[in-house]
Amino acid sequence: MIGQLTGILVETNFTEVILDVNGVGYSLLIPMSTFDRLPEINEKVTLKTHLHVREDALTLFGFSTPEEMQLFKILITVNGIGPKMALNILSTMPVSSFCSAILNSEIAVINKISGVGKKTAERLIIELKDKLSKLSAEVETNSITSDIPAEYGQNIEDAILALEQLGFKRETVKKALKKLIKTLGEDELSTANLVRLSLKLLNS
Repeated sequence: MIGQLTGILVETNFTEVILDVNGVGYSLLIPMSTFDRLPEINEKVTLKTHLHVREDALTLFGFSTPEEMQLFKILITVNGIGPKMALNILSTMPVSSFCSAILNSEIAVINKISGVGKKTAERLIIELKDKLSKLSAEVETNSITSDIPAEYGQNIEDAILALEQLGFKRETVKKALKKLIKTLGEDELSTANLVRLSLKLLNS
């Protein structure tokens, strides 16, 4: 299974790219969210990939972030949602916004996606609510940790969970941590220290 490709961007349009990987040209279908993050032609790029297998076709899809690929793979498990519609959803709104709309049962927001009617929106909410809770948490954590080394991401999530258990709302905790992290060095990013400093900030 092809899970990731790194190569030279040879051609691109809004829905497809061709990557030259050691002399082999791979054609990948992409969402607009990935297109927006692509480098210039003839520059190097790495894309997460998903190979969709049907009896009559093998189609390779490319994504600029792991979260985009995860959401795509979750979406195509929903009855009536194929790869084309999944790409359309990713092209219409960020992963975080879609997860939020599903978790908060915002039918009107989901209904704005081209090709998604009210019944489809309702089905998406019913089938995805449980599946997207973990992905939503990962996206939230990544938004906080974008400027620090990846190995500290779990410390952030653990700190968020600990503070939630103490009665603080997740959104309030996230804002406090975002503010804190800008002022801390790597040696100060332990879970215990993040909880201690966040409590000071939240109780001030």
